[in-house]
Amino acid sequence: MSNDIISLLVLAGIAIFLILRLRSVLGTREGFEKPPIQAPLPDARKGRFEVIEGGPDRDITDHAPEGSDAARALAAMKLAEPSFSVSEFLSGARGAYEMILIAFEKGDLGGVKPFMSREVYDTLADVVAARADRGLTVTAEFMGIREVSLQDAEFDRETGEGEVTVRFASELVSAARNAAGEVVEGNPNEVRRQRDVWTFARKMGSADPNWQLVATGE
Repeated sequence: MSNDIISLLVLAGIAIFLILRLRSVLGTREGFEKPPIQAPLPDARKGRFEVIEGGPDRDITDHAPEGSDAARALAAMKLAEPSFSVSEFLSGARGAYEMILIAFEKGDLGGVKPFMSREVYDTLADVVAARADRGLTVTAEFMGIREVSLQDAEFDRETGEGEVTVRFASELVSAARNAAGEVVEGNPNEVRRQRDVWTFARKMGSADPNWQLVATGE
């Protein structure tokens, strides 16, 4: 065998050795190499959240037309007091309405006095006193509220006072009897439908969370 052939065989052996060595160190493309990483697709849910977050405040627009004076006043109230919620306020107004209305019908305003302004309390107290002077006794049963809706809202930036006007529609049974027990007002066997428009006020950001009834109407 010639020297040239021997040299070629040696070189071929060295090449095969190096190839096998590289394969053992780097691995094969099929067995080791990870697939290329694709760029993450946009999160559709995140996009929807960002649109909602930057859009209209549903807590306001569910109760007042977007862009209305009332909606702007409610937004200003939220800036003054970030924890303020229109929906929670209306829920509280519903409870206050029932409580004050029944107290008035029964002539016992002492327990609800803190929830009314001095002017409103004095007006209702005068009516209660007039009934007592006539010797009338009132019985009343609240049947429920059919409607609670925000009618208007105002905010005074100088004083920080917010006012919210709410429309109520309710049903109750009431009757006033004289000293002889005769019914002189109302009907104990008939459900009376009543509509009221009440305005509540409070200084936004105040430590006192209670709203006060400052005006009544129909």
